Amino acid sequence: MSDRFSFKVYATDGAARTGLISTSRGDIRTPAFMPVGTAGTVKAMYADQVKALGADVVLGNVYHLMLRPGAERVASLGGLHKFMNWPHPILTDSGGFQVMSLAKLRKLDENGVTFQSHIDGARHVLTPERSMEIQNLLGSDIQMQLDECIKLPASDKEVERAMRLSLRWAERSRRAFTEAPGRACFGIVQGGGVPALRVESAKALSDMDFHGYSIGGLAVGEPQDVMLAMIEETEPHLPISKPRYLMGVGSPDDLLESVKRGVDMFDCVMPTRAGRHGLAYTRFGRVNLRNARHAEDKACLDELAECPAARDYSRAYLHHLVKSGEILGMMLLTWANLSYYQELMAGMRAAIAAGRFDDFYAETKAGWARGDSAAG
Repeated sequence: MSDRFSFKVYATDGAARTGLISTSRGDIRTPAFMPVGTAGTVKAMYADQVKALGADVVLGNVYHLMLRPGAERVASLGGLHKFMNWPHPILTDSGGFQVMSLAKLRKLDENGVTFQSHIDGARHVLTPERSMEIQNLLGSDIQMQLDECIKLPASDKEVERAMRLSLRWAERSRRAFTEAPGRACFGIVQGGGVPALRVESAKALSDMDFHGYSIGGLAVGEPQDVMLAMIEETEPHLPISKPRYLMGVGSPDDLLESVKRGVDMFDCVMPTRAGRHGLAYTRFGRVNLRNARHAEDKACLDELAECPAARDYSRAYLHHLVKSGEILGMMLLTWANLSYYQELMAGMRAAIAAGRFDDFYAETKAGWARGDSAAG
């Protein structure tokens, strides 16, 4: 824990690296996976459960929190940390992605985005300055610039337009950021699947001297090989002394491949959303508990798992809960999934520190390839 935001790399193995981000509210071990607490809660989980699994930081969402309960209200109640009973680091996104994907009607111009709430149709304006103001009201430790994230595939002309607008918004976001002990502002690299645009964006953002750098606009419809290629194109042009965050990613395989390419931070709704829909992530791959073959399966998800949800309940019982629509099924599978994600990150950190990341990579891939029948 530090009064100043800082990042230190402790070990590297190829491009993979492990280190520590320090904030005034606690340290974040990297590579790190951040559970998504969209509206001030990691769905189906208690805050202390999330911390006990090994999460050092969670993500909050500007779009959802500005609409309900409102940033000013959260500030009046003591800030987001107190509001959701999470005294540890919080990263907030800028709200841009949700405006583009969820808002009913929206109009984008140089100033920002005017949109109608998907909840009640109320009109709102989100500018770089307003996004930073909201994040300051929430009191988050890591705050993101406002950017425009477009869905891929898109024309090179459209990708370039959005990238250049995002750079202009980055300058405004950086100026509007409220400096405070232990707090940071991250820039977001855009450029779709066009290498030259990614490089230009990364170089321009580096000159703005953000505290960290995110790779955005991926996992939005493009194949994994395109995403990984863009990471490889971008990474050499980002400062090695600052954290790299791949936004909205992803599956366990995405995390493994991206860490191999030098990424330090991730967030994704995948483990929690999958848990609510009967899917479990394990060292044997993905298990669909809706399948009838689990109806009489006495085996647990993984007898060696640290998480009680994966270790102490039979697949037959989990299948029953899922098919019955019981809330407990969603809770147990979310718990198991977040636990597996944190175990995967801890395994990568240890492997990098020991100089055996390639072995860990191969062993992990082999486990997924064997499939969930290996657990029985």
